[in-house]
Amino acid sequence: MVLKGPEVKSLRAGRVNLKDGYATVKNGEVWLHNVHISAYKFATHESPDPMRVRKLLLNKREIKKLIGKVQEKGFALIPVKIYFTSKGKAKLGLGLCKGKTLYDKRHSLKKKEADREMDRMRKSYK
Repeated sequence: MVLKGPEVKSLRAGRVNLKDGYATVKNGEVWLHNVHISAYKFATHESPDPMRVRKLLLNKREIKKLIGKVQEKGFALIPVKIYFTSKGKAKLGLGLCKGKTLYDKRHSLKKKEADREMDRMRKSYK
């Protein structure tokens, strides 16, 4: 990943949120979107935007492999974890994921609604 100084300090402190993050491939480069790296509070100069788009450093072979997979229908690149190597470089683990189908979403919504109803019943019973 291409990071600035205060961002590396924040990563080491564990102040990163990968929840809504995703990666895209544009013009032969891989970009990381919606990953929030909090500002380092002890930074002496101005910190970069926490939600800025960051470039991922990959080999051409890795990028070609990712392009082939991402172009398939419904696949997306999702950041799974951030870790540091023994040499101190920050690395990002990417996962290739497929979105939920419509019937999966309906099942999830039904379960969520049933859980809410059960909670309401428990509250009214007490």
